[in-house]
Amino acid sequence: MKNQLLTSLIILYTLVSYSQEPAEDKKIPEGEVYTSSQSVSIHGKTINLDTETGTIQLRDENDQPIALFGFTHYKKSGETNNRPIVFAFNGGPLSASFWLHFGVLGPKRVVINDPDYTKPAPYTIVNNEFSILDKADLVMLDPVGVGFSRPVGEAKWTDFWGVDQDVRSIGLFIDQFLIREGRYNSPKYLLGESYGTFRNAALVKHLQDKGIAMNGVIMVSAVFELQHLLFGPGDDIAYLTHFPTYAATAWYHDKVKDKGNSLESFLEEVRYFTENEYAPALLKGDRLSVSDKSSMAQKLSDLTGLSTDYWIKANLRVTNSEFFQELMREEGETVGRLDSRFKGINEDLLSQNAFTDPQSDAISAPYIAAFKDYLYNDLNANKDLTYTTTASGREGFKWDWKHKGNVSWNAQTAISTLPDMTSAMKRDPNLKILILNGYYDLATVFYGVEHSINHMGLEPELRDNIIMKYYEAGHMMYTHLPSMEKFKIDVDQFIDETSKP
Repeated sequence: MKNQLLTSLIILYTLVSYSQEPAEDKKIPEGEVYTSSQSVSIHGKTINLDTETGTIQLRDENDQPIALFGFTHYKKSGETNNRPIVFAFNGGPLSASFWLHFGVLGPKRVVINDPDYTKPAPYTIVNNEFSILDKADLVMLDPVGVGFSRPVGEAKWTDFWGVDQDVRSIGLFIDQFLIREGRYNSPKYLLGESYGTFRNAALVKHLQDKGIAMNGVIMVSAVFELQHLLFGPGDDIAYLTHFPTYAATAWYHDKVKDKGNSLESFLEEVRYFTENEYAPALLKGDRLSVSDKSSMAQKLSDLTGLSTDYWIKANLRVTNSEFFQELMREEGETVGRLDSRFKGINEDLLSQNAFTDPQSDAISAPYIAAFKDYLYNDLNANKDLTYTTTASGREGFKWDWKHKGNVSWNAQTAISTLPDMTSAMKRDPNLKILILNGYYDLATVFYGVEHSINHMGLEPELRDNIIMKYYEAGHMMYTHLPSMEKFKIDVDQFIDETSKP
């Protein structure tokens, strides 16, 4: 009996030891980096680039591995370490960086049929003469959940999926990348699009607090306060911030009563009307008289092309999705959210809300297919790895919108990173912000940005550090060739002016 008990204990100990051994020996991957040589011709000059793409191991504050972080790095061959370096990303949340990468920043770009549908493959890939690579080295970032990025070790997806979690992980990457490349003394920039601007507003202060001061921040199609995009119950602000873009869209599609001399002059009148007539009318709520409501509906109709009856039925409040569907309903078409110059087939003429975004439908396939062809064949990425373009399809994906400073009485009082950007500017009067706005962007509306900037409480000399530029295109203004040319000029000038010693 004793021998049997001893034998059982030995077997049990062996099994327990064996089951624990793989966990102890499990090796955390280091990441894989694939190198290539690329080039770009800008203003008749060829720039040779040392390029790497893939993942590197990201460590937490205690140097414990937490992720394989995906990126593509373009470095001018033989250049000194004092050359400017730009860290760029898209938004979402959570989208990979291929839109900016293959739309305007990198050495190659895909040609699309703006503002119409692009035919299926083969797509045309060309030298990108509008790239910023003649001015700066470039690092395209793919946050954890997209691209090749994923958690490792004891980390989980949720450790990265949220406002503060995202800022922390990207801050860690930038810090560790600067050390890896010996670039701490280089002029440094952040460039983000859409949610990437919301991220930037918090990230610039986060980095500043860690001793990493940015020379400048470039915001492409910005939003700093989600209140401006969410048509919340009892909250009129989103209706007001969207209205000038409704009017711009109607102007573009010849739906307004009087187009005036130019889009800019027309929008100046629309801004004045929004602030001095539309806002006070909404503020009155149900106290607005029947005659005043009817008069206001007529003015709204004249500026947007939607009927007076529609505005009255909507109680003078039309959401963006309702606008997409209504503006060209009689023509059997709907207009784009990302770029309202684009038109598509209206799938249900009786529906109150749009079913699809024509711009997204028109450009997604060429961008995704052309970029992946470039990624796996030109940049030499491992073809056994899946490049994830958006995290929305990942099981359990849910963004945590809580942000330090946005909660009072245990309630979410705001979803905003504007206070972070305000604080960063006040603590570093040298910090410059370049904001690029598309007049036809109904995803992140330009008047919402103007509203935010006008409520930062900055002294005039600090306010001058915010540079606003406008484009007659949408959210991805670089799909429009004249706007891409202007994008290049505006960003070049900003880097030149802010990278001087």
